[in-house]
Amino acid sequence: MANLFFIGTGSGKTSVDRFHSSFLINTSGYNLLIDAGDGISKALHKQGVEFNPIDGVLITHLHPDHYTGLASLIVQMKMYGRKKDLNIYINSCLEEAIKNFITNSYLFPDKLGFGINYHSFQNNVQIRVSDEINFLPRENSHLALVSELKKNTGLYFSSSSFLFDIRDKKILYTSDIGSEEDLHLFDDYTPDYFISEITHIKPEEVVNKSIQFEINPGLIFTHYSDEDVVDVQNYISNLSDELKSRVILANDGLNIDL
Repeated sequence: MANLFFIGTGSGKTSVDRFHSSFLINTSGYNLLIDAGDGISKALHKQGVEFNPIDGVLITHLHPDHYTGLASLIVQMKMYGRKKDLNIYINSCLEEAIKNFITNSYLFPDKLGFGINYHSFQNNVQIRVSDEINFLPRENSHLALVSELKKNTGLYFSSSSFLFDIRDKKILYTSDIGSEEDLHLFDDYTPDYFISEITHIKPEEVVNKSIQFEINPGLIFTHYSDEDVVDVQNYISNLSDELKSRVILANDGLNIDL
């Protein structure tokens, strides 16, 4: 058995009632957390998810609502007596930035009691996480507008969308994207589930894409702000019955068996 468990579904705007976008892939042999933004430790705690069974953390990009809770999560793992190594999956061009972030948070493996293993990935190269989980990353345009800053700062900017292969199911996850064109990054695959953020793209564009994929049900909206809730709910309620049956508006704590 495998499942997706949504730890948070909020956008980058902090909410009193919801947490930043993150979800956990659970299989019999591996637990992979997707993103660890500000407040991730509290979010996991609220959802009743223990810290130490998490085997790995995949960071999609380096906006604060997607990665800055990682250091505090590692501290919590230490305080709860973790012994097994933690795996961190990060784009190869961002690996040094994450290592520096952890080190500058005064987190050293010889003091933690467990190791931190960094697994860098490159876009368009499939990564094997476990016997039951693989993922294929592809660069999207979410950070295209700031990539020019590299010339002046020396920083690298990268944001990826992902196709997860979990046992016999394919899950497409947009992560944060820049335009409707990013919805076509995996047109050469037919996913069983399509998870899309809806802060940087209109819900109707995502629904139209789901028609091409013929997903029913399995289109999951996430990464939306509190002020968007009513508009998104109204949009879904005005869809035809056929299209409405495709859409799930994710809430914090949503669990989907695969």
